[in-house]
Amino acid sequence: MKIYTSTKNIPGLENKSLPERMDILEQAAKKMTVPEKTLLNIIKLLVIVPVFALLLRVVESWWSLAWAGLILLLYPLFVKPLQYSLSAKYLPSNVNKDEE
Repeated sequence: MKIYTSTKNIPGLENKSLPERMDILEQAAKKMTVPEKTLLNIIKLLVIVPVFALLLRVVESWWSLAWAGLILLLYPLFVKPLQYSLSAKYLPSNVNKDEE
């Protein structure tokens, strides 16, 4: 599976505008299988749960709040490429054709 860090890198979506790319990827994501959706949700949980654990530690150290903020800022760097990559194989076959 190839990892796509940007929607512009996905074959067939290079010449589309951002709203069009997001709409096409959203429709493709709806076609993902249950195991793929489960995998994506588990990975999201693995990124989010440490944030809450760090928030509970704020009483001991204020640095925990900074680490929690950093994890939340880096969240899209971990989750979005995986989401794009899983959705890319469900893109419609006519995505390369220009609309007339």
